[in-house]
Amino acid sequence: MRHQTKKHTLGKAQDQRKALLRSLATELFVHGEITTTLARAKALKPYAEKIITLAKKGDLNSIRTASKYIFNKETGKYMDMKSGEVFDAPEKDKKLTAQTVLRKLFVIIGKQYSDKKGGYTRIYHLPPRRGDASEMALIQLV
Repeated sequence: MRHQTKKHTLGKAQDQRKALLRSLATELFVHGEITTTLARAKALKPYAEKIITLAKKGDLNSIRTASKYIFNKETGKYMDMKSGEVFDAPEKDKKLTAQTVLRKLFVIIGKQYSDKKGGYTRIYHLPPRRGDASEMALIQLV
């Protein structure tokens, strides 16, 4: 019997499911919102909220733990690490570093939710997908 083992399996093996959630969470933190199926959005919600809770702590152990759960890819922008300002191109008078998902998560998103105790994401139901009529959803950071 499967008592108290509720998890969203998404019809995939464990390694495929982990890779899917990792890529969905990475794109959620890059863009702020993504459109996906309702089942994937419901599976992503607790996964992303645990990562944001790690970002609120902000210590070295949390950074290393969060790097296991998201891909640390570059976003194509530059940021000032102290102020958290984001720039499209590097400027000569300021010391800017390339913005990665992990840096954005800990510098911008972690500080944004520092006073909130939970509920960092929101799911909106969308009309069904045209090709196969699967339920679609928009998941976004609140």
